[in-house]
Amino acid sequence: MKRRDFIYTIILTSMAITLPLILSSFQKEFSKEDLMGTNTPKLSGKGYQLRTEAHTAFLKMKAAAALEGIQIKVVSSYRNYAHQNRIWERKYKKFTAAGHSPIETIQKIIEYSTIPGTSRHHWGTDLDIIDGAVPQPRGLLLAKNFEDDGPFCKLKEWMNTHANTYGFYLVYTDKSNRKGFKYEPWHYSYAPLSIPMLKAYRKLDLKTDLEKVKLKGSNHFTTSFIQQYITENIIDINPSLL
Repeated sequence: MKRRDFIYTIILTSMAITLPLILSSFQKEFSKEDLMGTNTPKLSGKGYQLRTEAHTAFLKMKAAAALEGIQIKVVSSYRNYAHQNRIWERKYKKFTAAGHSPIETIQKIIEYSTIPGTSRHHWGTDLDIIDGAVPQPRGLLLAKNFEDDGPFCKLKEWMNTHANTYGFYLVYTDKSNRKGFKYEPWHYSYAPLSIPMLKAYRKLDLKTDLEKVKLKGSNHFTTSFIQQYITENIIDINPSLL
């Protein structure tokens, strides 16, 4: 065999071995259980839980913020289906006990909270953060705490400038024409993972899947309601995360 042909054969053999590995790193597959929070993924973190890749990026971002006196503290991260369902049931009981109809109750809940099985927190890519280096207000996750002279305004200003560098993007922005969930200046998502997860999620038959689990009030989840919920609450987010 000529030297040139030998080298060519070695290169092809090497590509045959390594190419599948390279492609597999870009072709992440997510099951319905992964996307709906009924299957616990491999998670990392102390006092919070993120997928390993998101956790690595978060630690780098946290270390950079610390150099400027900002202590990024996670108050919510991965939540499985059961956890989200407890939130849903607690709020459903609260609002119906206050005299709201089931439909009114659902609309009030989805101002800030997701229907179980539809939360981005199921993915291990999203987190809610505050600044742990400042005095803590009574209500942590309120927009006023992150704006103007609020206790977390320094954190928000730093995140506005640096978060994207580490792959994190605000999910529910304050754009006036955005619908769905209200503005959440504390909620960030790790885009390199959450973007492909959202694409996979949008392929699910959400109405059928939600009918199977029989949530409180789910008998009021009409086809038009689910479609509106998908359009406004799941998709109407920061365009950088689509």
